[in-house]
Amino acid sequence: MIDQPVEDFSLPASGGRTFSLSACRGSTVVLYFYPKDSTPGCTSEARDFRDLHPQFVAAGAIIAGVSRDGLRSHDNFTAKQELPFTLISDSDEMLCNRFAVIRMKSMYGKQVRGIERSTFVIDGNGVLRREWRGVRVAGHAQEVLDFVSHL
Repeated sequence: MIDQPVEDFSLPASGGRTFSLSACRGSTVVLYFYPKDSTPGCTSEARDFRDLHPQFVAAGAIIAGVSRDGLRSHDNFTAKQELPFTLISDSDEMLCNRFAVIRMKSMYGKQVRGIERSTFVIDGNGVLRREWRGVRVAGHAQEVLDFVSHL
């Protein structure tokens, strides 16, 4: 919930790392949830965040992408797209459930359970400051950057 502290979490991440919210204290965290590595929309979104990464860093922000994909998939996606930020593996959906991003979606006429593209901004004190749900990729990373730059 907006203006409420986000409970700490620690999950496996790309590059053999562990991503922990408490380790990011003092920095703004942009946590973006996406459905699947190497799919067209997710690739576009990752590239947009990649291309704006220097401006996010200048604004004191850390970007982390989250999906249910495993670490091997994340590492391949990171390498192929030259992503300068961490991808978190949430294979048991703990973080997805905490942020309520799992939804029933229609894919090729069938109902499937998946991640609704969503982004959350957590300030340096661990407080949720903004959320976007049902994100459309075009222009989204820039909109998030604009918000983060004014925190």
